[in-house]
Amino acid sequence: MSGGDDETVQVMASLGARLRAIRQARGLTLARLAAVTGISVSTLSRLESGQREPGLRHLLPLARAHRLPLDDLVGSRTGDPRVHPRPFTRHGQTWVPLTRNPNDGLHAYKQILPAPAAPRNEWTARPEQGTHEGHEWLYVLSGKLLLALGEHDLVLTAGQTAEFDTRVPHGIANAGDEPVEWLALYGAQGERMHIRVRPATDAASGAP
Repeated sequence: MSGGDDETVQVMASLGARLRAIRQARGLTLARLAAVTGISVSTLSRLESGQREPGLRHLLPLARAHRLPLDDLVGSRTGDPRVHPRPFTRHGQTWVPLTRNPNDGLHAYKQILPAPAAPRNEWTARPEQGTHEGHEWLYVLSGKLLLALGEHDLVLTAGQTAEFDTRVPHGIANAGDEPVEWLALYGAQGERMHIRVRPATDAASGAP
């Protein structure tokens, strides 16, 4: 069997679990997803358990419902062949690796927190905080992210960023009523982001 066929077999073998992980990461029930896609609950259940092989008539509505490119939905290896993102769950979050995770250097992930079971309010406990060596930079793609950084609580929305030393106590939570997604870069050895491009107006004026 060729390498391409091997890859197809691997993708199809793990697709059911992947579809379940994506649905759960977005806080959707089978019934809710069925209502959005027009695919019956029983069919969705069989797809996720691997009892039925999905076709385009299933994958296209699922990709639209999850707002994902088809390649991302099925986990096919397009683009850089060295990067094989396999989602995993940790502390209630879904992590999608975007790098090969070398022994050193920056590590990139897409992270997803499902919608909270109940709406957050001012009486909700702050997220548990932790510390470790390194530096972190994050960019919110959608939803609202609560970043508890030291004694401060920051609510970040789509398009906003944060950068901090991970030796400062920090924790995160979903601050909205829908899933929150963000990109995160971790420098395990304390590396920071190095921005080498500045606006053309600043460069022309000679501003530092």
